Amino acid sequence: MVERTVTIRNELGMHARPAAQFVRLASTFGARVEIERDGMAVNGKSIMGVMMLAAECGCELTLRAEGDDAEAAVTALGELVDRGFGE
Repeated sequence: MVERTVTIRNELGMHARPAAQFVRLASTFGARVEIERDGMAVNGKSIMGVMMLAAECGCELTLRAEGDDAEAAVTALGELVDRGFGE
């Protein structure tokens, strides 16, 4: 399992559009992707799960992936968050 902690940087947090970007990117990988905030872990390929995290600017998330392309998944998803989802 590969794990990385990231901080939400965009001002509006992970609202609908960034959450959709995250899920869309996560879904391109075969690895199982999980995202956690304050002890609540959700499927990173589920828009409802990701939205339930209500991740606002400044909060920390833990990204986890398990599978053949887990390293690539965590790297790509971490970069997406680090770029502020292009906002």
